[in-house]
Amino acid sequence: MTMFYMRWELNPMLVSPDPEERGKLWITMLEMVKAELKSGALTDWGMCSDSSGGYALAETDEQSLHVMIQEWIPYVIFDIKPVLTADQCIADIQQAAAEAKK
Repeated sequence: MTMFYMRWELNPMLVSPDPEERGKLWITMLEMVKAELKSGALTDWGMCSDSSGGYALAETDEQSLHVMIQEWIPYVIFDIKPVLTADQCIADIQQAAAEAKK
């Protein structure tokens, strides 16, 4: 499985100016996040203190990730990248160094 770093931001075109409506949407979205964390679909999630966006981590495959983010679109805009652990980076660097010596 691949670890994915997801930077997200709210789509400003779809954020209601009505505080009550906006609050209801936030609570609904945060309950969805809590459910995804509990199920293991997300391994971590955080929001910037200005409430404009945040990040999430998920260990999954591309197709499952694609399905998962569909429920958030069009309210959330994503920038998603696969990431490596420190151990994976060390192994890759050592492999590249060994191959360079050949």
